[in-house]
Amino acid sequence: MNTLSAEILAAGVWQSGLAQVLGGLVLVALLIGAFWFGFRVRTREPRPPKPDEQPHRPDTGALPGEMSEYRRGTEMPHTDGAHRLMPYQLKDGGGTETSPTPPSEEKRKWGGISSGGFGSGGTGHGD
Repeated sequence: MNTLSAEILAAGVWQSGLAQVLGGLVLVALLIGAFWFGFRVRTREPRPPKPDEQPHRPDTGALPGEMSEYRRGTEMPHTDGAHRLMPYQLKDGGGTETSPTPPSEEKRKWGGISSGGFGSGGTGHGD
């Protein structure tokens, strides 16, 4: 067989649809193989735990490691004005400290200043 007849034969097979059918069969075989392989992998995994084997919350009802605390601002140290305070001279904690008691209702309320949220058109400075 010379090259011209091989090209004509290949073109004829392609145009008749036999190549598409064979390609589809190969694709279906690959998909079935992938599902079979996935099923085998899944059967080797451990089974999910039963409800009585699940971890339970402590009797307190709180989540493990959960803490409940209130934060309040720390007092800023005052200087005489001639010397400035350096960051390493401030207390650690990011400007807040923990408090066992909740803040008063007056402290919790917003100061009445309009925030002027993004896109609201306001200046955000209480105007």
